[in-house]
Amino acid sequence: MPPEHSDKLALFIDGVNLHATSRALGFDIDFGSLLRYFEQRGRLIRAHYYTAISEGQEYSSIRPLVDWLDYNGFAMVTKPAKEFRDPAGNRRIKGSMDIELTVDAMKLAPNVDDIVLFTGDGNFRALVAALQEQGKRVSIVSTLETKPAMVADELRRQADRFIDLADLEPFVSRNREDTTTREDDPLLAIQGRQRRIG
Repeated sequence: MPPEHSDKLALFIDGVNLHATSRALGFDIDFGSLLRYFEQRGRLIRAHYYTAISEGQEYSSIRPLVDWLDYNGFAMVTKPAKEFRDPAGNRRIKGSMDIELTVDAMKLAPNVDDIVLFTGDGNFRALVAALQEQGKRVSIVSTLETKPAMVADELRRQADRFIDLADLEPFVSRNREDTTTREDDPLLAIQGRQRRIG
């Protein structure tokens, strides 16, 4: 099926954040379906997936996903997660990909019309504002369906459009049944709504 419009779009997926959000909603993402969903809604230029991988482990549970995504249309951006001890002596792992995602989004922005960020992290509010200043439409994918919500209020308010991942479940869930119709599509249902005011 050809795209419904010719706008060029790019996806930027905060892997850890998306995983936590889908788990909180009780389903796993079928990334092939996610890619096809957005390919039908515009000219998908790039789909980036960001995640840190624990170093020093011979096998990482995320490695099969990273390899699959890399071979199936996603631009993978990974880096080693750093392990450290906090002042109380507890083991902590740090692996933020915020800077990498931000730099890539700003570099790709001149070549696209729409940017879809899969994150609820309020740290990305400044990125959304900077992209909007370049004339880009920015959508945030996260959820309000959990308690507490997985999306920062300031990020949701800044975005041109908020897409609840719970509404995408029928289209992108690994265990989905193909009973959805065009009228069920959350992007069509909210087209033009939730625009940023001011």
